[in-house]
Amino acid sequence: MRSTDAFDTVWDREIMKLTRPVVVLDLETTGLWVEKDKIIELGMIKCYLDGTQETFMRRVNPGIPIPARVFELTGISDEAVRDAPCFAQVAEDILQFVDGCDFAGFNIERFDLPLLEREIFESGRRLEWRHRTIYDAQKIYHIHEKRDLKTAYRFFCDKDLVNAHSALDDASAALEILSAQIRRYGGGNEYLESLIDFEYEPMSFFFDDERKFRWWNDELYPVFGKFGRKHSIREIVQKDAAYVQYLLTTDFDEKVKNMLQEALAGKFPEPPGVSLAKKGSAPF
Repeated sequence: MRSTDAFDTVWDREIMKLTRPVVVLDLETTGLWVEKDKIIELGMIKCYLDGTQETFMRRVNPGIPIPARVFELTGISDEAVRDAPCFAQVAEDILQFVDGCDFAGFNIERFDLPLLEREIFESGRRLEWRHRTIYDAQKIYHIHEKRDLKTAYRFFCDKDLVNAHSALDDASAALEILSAQIRRYGGGNEYLESLIDFEYEPMSFFFDDERKFRWWNDELYPVFGKFGRKHSIREIVQKDAAYVQYLLTTDFDEKVKNMLQEALAGKFPEPPGVSLAKKGSAPF
């Protein structure tokens, strides 16, 4: 879908003046692994120098199952994209839409643009975005808005931390913040344990602390070496068990070595968040 001025965007044309047209973009994807995940929806707004704008939106069939977590976040199911075009069928339209434009968005420099570039490259085309100006709202936000203890104390407790960097005062402030987070995020549960499931999400994609093995589509992949980002541990055991034996002689920690030994024996790791029902156990 492509239209002109069909999207009511909050854009103060008196404050945000342009010297070049800019495309503001966002991707919905099957996950957050730039090297492997696929686009399921792409939205772009092209802003022209005269204040007019044009929108572009496509849903894409990724050719792989959409994880349940992604469906929960986006509302986009396998059925919703079953009849959508594959990415290669829309790649040229995307390139024509962004031609001659700079780019803007939120976290686009680390995620959206590299992933889009990879998808376009796999379609036999090229997106030369690194030679254009990038306006990344996330980078600007993180530079100008502090995310330290004083800021968290004001946000959650509506107080100023007077004696910052005094160990006891900082600990006291952290305790107040945790109490406020229970009230805000605990869902009515007053116990501290209500916060235990909150984890910095990108870490949950990795099997180990060194981030050498990563989950994708319920399979574990190394992100290094000759099979890195290409084949899962299950596939590597089948293709080249000697390579897995070699990894056992390196300096990986015991958790990784135990996983590799079990994989050689035919027992493969289960992804995080696997339900008890899937494991064959009775639900709570």
